[in-house]
Amino acid sequence: QVQLVESGGGLVQAGGSLRVSCAASGLTFGSYAMGWFRQVPGKERKFVAAISRSGGNTYYADSVKGRFTVSRDNAKNTVYLQMNSLKPEDTAVYYCAARYSAHGGSYYSSTPNYEYWGQGTQVTVSS
Repeated sequence: QVQLVESGGGLVQAGGSLRVSCAASGLTFGSYAMGWFRQVPGKERKFVAAISRSGGNTYYADSVKGRFTVSRDNAKNTVYLQMNSLKPEDTAVYYCAARYSAHGGSYYSSTPNYEYWGQGTQVTVSS
């Protein structure tokens, strides 16, 4: 079955950096667009970043643009989210998601677009 497993979350001071990873199995990774979302308790899950199946196209939420970078290694079935200049408001559980993509350049920013989800990894930014 399809599994997405996030790792790399933790506690970091404001202004610091962290990289979270998402390892995929049970699917043909190179055929899937990937996304990162985050959620805080009591609020809806929000889009953070997306990357096309080839890695050639990326898209970011305005709140993270210029600070976060999404990338993927199709040979390792892994997608990454590099987070720099972290702020306390970036504190959340971060989830990766996968969606089959027939078109190499497509990416998706809405939760209903995605078929598979990981279990999440906690990122906490202290002030």
